[in-house]
Amino acid sequence: MTKPPEKPPAKPGGKPPVARKSNRRPRPGAPRRGRDEPSGGPLFLYGLHTVEAAFANPDRKRHRLVATRNALARLQERGVNVDVPVDLVDPRSIARQLPRDAVHQGVLLQADPLPAYDLKSLGDARLVLALDQVTDPHNVGAILRSAVALAADAVVTTHRHAPEEGAVLAKSASGALDLVRHLKVANMARFMAEAGEAGFTRVALDSDGPARLEDTDLGEKLILVLGAEGKGVRQGVREACDTLARLDMPGKIRSLNVSNAAVLSLYIARAKLGL
Repeated sequence: MTKPPEKPPAKPGGKPPVARKSNRRPRPGAPRRGRDEPSGGPLFLYGLHTVEAAFANPDRKRHRLVATRNALARLQERGVNVDVPVDLVDPRSIARQLPRDAVHQGVLLQADPLPAYDLKSLGDARLVLALDQVTDPHNVGAILRSAVALAADAVVTTHRHAPEEGAVLAKSASGALDLVRHLKVANMARFMAEAGEAGFTRVALDSDGPARLEDTDLGEKLILVLGAEGKGVRQGVREACDTLARLDMPGKIRSLNVSNAAVLSLYIARAKLGL
């Protein structure tokens, strides 16, 4: 039986040869293609509106901006104070660091997640929107935009069964993530109980609600609760609320997706609260 050839001995004082991968590793701190950032780690925000809002938010800790020369000029034209080191690159360099088809508009900001807010951080808030296990980041991003447009004071989601605070959510929100307070709670039912003790009226939207939202007493401070499409607000969360209310639709399609329901319910609530 023929013996396999022996490996050549290592040179005196040296190391045996090591096989190297042909693919280059991304430099430390760079995002990887197709990956949203894990909770607690650095995140990478892209798009002009998203990055502009992040620079305007005093609660957002920023580290480094990667930008094209034109995009940096556009940020400066908008009055953005770029207070971090800047790497000037070409658009393809940014595209290589992001998921395919990401519309980065020539800017990529490395930053920390926003700090953890709690019930005490609501202060004198009067209109709050809570999302019970709404998981799609595009839906939640659209809801955050609507919350900013309709001047809601905060949006509440759960730690689990909700999108991470990452690039996809931030881009879908188009800056709204840094423009409205976003609370993440471990247990939505417990949060509702604590909010009731703090003087909030808690109203869960449900197609079987006893009255229309327009005809429901919303108190002076309101938390509107919306659930995931199909499942709705979970039983334990509904039981922690003061009442259920429904949105009646006059047309042949009787239901709305959760992002549209959020817009309509916030509009009705603002009128009822006199905001």
